[in-house]
Amino acid sequence: MFGRSPSKAIKVDVFAKTDLGRTRDHNEDHFLVADLTRRDASLKPAVRIHEIGERGSLFVVADGMGGAAAGEVASEMATETIYEQMVSAWGSEREPTAQRFAYRLREAVEAANRQIHTYAAAHPEVRGMGTTTTAVGVLGDHLFLSQVGDSRAYLIRQGQAVQLTKDQSLMQRLVEAGELTEEEAAKSERRNIILQALGPDARVKVDLTHQEVRRGDILVLCSDGLSGSVKKEEIAEIAARERDLQAACDRLIALANERGGPDNITVILARFDGEGLRPVEASAEVGHQVYPLIDTETSTEPVPVYKGSRPPEPTARARWRLVALTLVALAAAAALYLVKR
Repeated sequence: MFGRSPSKAIKVDVFAKTDLGRTRDHNEDHFLVADLTRRDASLKPAVRIHEIGERGSLFVVADGMGGAAAGEVASEMATETIYEQMVSAWGSEREPTAQRFAYRLREAVEAANRQIHTYAAAHPEVRGMGTTTTAVGVLGDHLFLSQVGDSRAYLIRQGQAVQLTKDQSLMQRLVEAGELTEEEAAKSERRNIILQALGPDARVKVDLTHQEVRRGDILVLCSDGLSGSVKKEEIAEIAARERDLQAACDRLIALANERGGPDNITVILARFDGEGLRPVEASAEVGHQVYPLIDTETSTEPVPVYKGSRPPEPTARARWRLVALTLVALAAAAALYLVKR
């Protein structure tokens, strides 16, 4: 059952940190850590180590864009709006079920998009601003993940990291179409082009997924300032080795800065334990799993889908076809005003 409420306790130990990096002059990232049952969004001791209550917990990373102070405004607005919506709508929900929790989480992200879009339209100095958002709600023994953009969530289980979210980016589309390898995409000069964010358009497609949590699992949320510089295997090794999550966050950010710190760096680490969680089993599924909401109404539009090319052709023609396909995808991305800086 999704988000079952076990009779025994589930405990989470969490820490988060954001850093300017080595090349930016201001920080456009924001994060949020909240115990929704106690309605406390902070890094106070009572939140850093708490039991998952009836209303769950919430973790959010947002990576703003738009130049000047615009990106910072967008990312802060996203985290605050998502939290406020969850406190008000989910907090007063008469049916505290997994379905309603997932629905309210998606609704909160859509509300943040409308808020940012409306604000930008009324303030020309920040018009076009936007932010990625990876928001994870925890209810019982399940994670519910809402994704817009290319910030990421990983699950570390028995020392191995698996990406739970999918980047909504040009490079991800090309990789899925078989036009690029993951290694080529990671090195591409166009790796920061995303297909959507909160704010620039009136509607967004929120990718809603889920993951069962097992005893000892570690959840990682991060902006691309970390994932773009530190491999997931390295993230897993540091997070699994360090019992002190603050020290683990410090080490991850330091490693990204040692490699140039080309962007703002934000990371949330959450370790789960307790008798309310099932032990790890080899057959347990981990990864990107779409959550099946029962409701059929949606206020979203689909993310542009790149459909790939025809079967392989001679090398020279294949190269030119890849260039053409890339230009088409770039044009689609440009139409969304979403070239991250």
